[in-house]
Amino acid sequence: MDVQNRLNKIQGLQALHEQATKMAAEGANALEVRNFVGEGAKQIAYQYPDEEAFHKAARATLAYKQGKTL
Repeated sequence: MDVQNRLNKIQGLQALHEQATKMAAEGANALEVRNFVGEGAKQIAYQYPDEEAFHKAARATLAYKQGKTL
């Protein structure tokens, strides 16, 4: 992930945090806040995918599956 995408992702997550904190302070229930955060984080991940992390997770999964079959 290049520096600009990482910066944008961090800014998006910070804005999400601020909005969730504001929602909680205004009296939104925990389930609403949790759903908002979950959906927001998912949207940010789609906008700024971390391909390095994906490939690392895929390699770890493959290694686990290969070790499991032995």
